[in-house]
Amino acid sequence: MSFEDLPVIPRPDSWRNLDGVVLLDKPVGLTSNQALQWCRRLFAANKGGHTGTLDPFATGVLPLCLGEATKFSADLLNADKTYLATVRFGQRTDTGDLTGTITETTDQLPTPEQLHSILEQFTGDSEQIPPMYSALKRDGQPLYKLARAGIEVERQPRKIHLQDLVWSALETDLAGRVVTANLSVRCSKGTYIRTLAEDIAVAVGSLAHLVALRRTRVGDVSLEGCKTLEQLVTGVGKIAASGNPSDEQLIHAQLLKPADFLVKNLPQLEITDQQAILCRHGNPFKAEAGQTLASGATVRIYLAGRFIGVGQVDGSGKDQKIQPVRLVSTSNS
Repeated sequence: MSFEDLPVIPRPDSWRNLDGVVLLDKPVGLTSNQALQWCRRLFAANKGGHTGTLDPFATGVLPLCLGEATKFSADLLNADKTYLATVRFGQRTDTGDLTGTITETTDQLPTPEQLHSILEQFTGDSEQIPPMYSALKRDGQPLYKLARAGIEVERQPRKIHLQDLVWSALETDLAGRVVTANLSVRCSKGTYIRTLAEDIAVAVGSLAHLVALRRTRVGDVSLEGCKTLEQLVTGVGKIAASGNPSDEQLIHAQLLKPADFLVKNLPQLEITDQQAILCRHGNPFKAEAGQTLASGATVRIYLAGRFIGVGQVDGSGKDQKIQPVRLVSTSNS
């Protein structure tokens, strides 16, 4: 089911405090913000944010944070991401993908051997010039708005890191030259796969643009754990007969991950009531016996099994302290 086929979600009569992470398999044609606002209405959540944009024509993993979970989205914003891109050779578009206008064509198409051999050149650390059709801003104006007005401005190259580049599903013409191919790549924050495809094409003497893009992983979040819009609507509908579903109901139904989901990779620290008094006010507190922690580590903090935030470990031994860094609201924890 596409986004257009889904029922319109009306604005709820009242918003509510709802804390957690929705793992969405975003469909084609939906912006990241549209996906966020749609999910906010579905869950009647009063606060939300996404963990990095995904182009409207792209699909795949888009974690959406609701309520207090928004405080812990930075880890996914900075996490490596994995994509599967379908690249068409011989044509360049102004946007770098199939939504744009073809601006240049060529009869020079790469061979499979050229494509496989060129990947080593792009593996590792490099610099990439962001495309004009991007959400980056110049003097407060998104670059894509300038591009639509026919204005091109200089962009500074950005450092990126690429790994695990693999070609698959190569389709060739009668001469054995590649017309389309799938490229799997794991990349650092800020990488534009559209630009990568264009740069690879230039390196093999051709042109290219993307005809499909699917994000298959963000950090430790993979497609296997994501829900489609249809699955979310069906799931919420099944448990909403008695009113707004609670956090616990949504988590039990696998429609929502708990607020601490994004920091599950951090070591856990269970604190005492006395430590919690200082922690709740953002003050550092001393580690007690049995709370052995690595100096400099970031930990997730719990009181009686309830998540209350993350903190930074300072020092060692008897003088070791934990400085709270981000805490959930007392009324929500």
